[in-house]
Amino acid sequence: MLLELTKLNDDKILINSELIEIVETTPDTVVTLNTGRKLIVKESRQEIRKIVESKG
Repeated sequence: MLLELTKLNDDKILINSELIEIVETTPDTVVTLNTGRKLIVKESRQEIRKIVESKG
């Protein structure tokens, strides 16, 4: 399943939810993929969780 998230510069990105390893708030929301890549997004950890649960 693809998730549409927003980077801090307002660019929209699509992420394969199966690649997400960790979502943490530090205070920005940091999404760590199982490839080791880290993405900082505007959506909160709770918002990402709701999106995944609703599609899933």
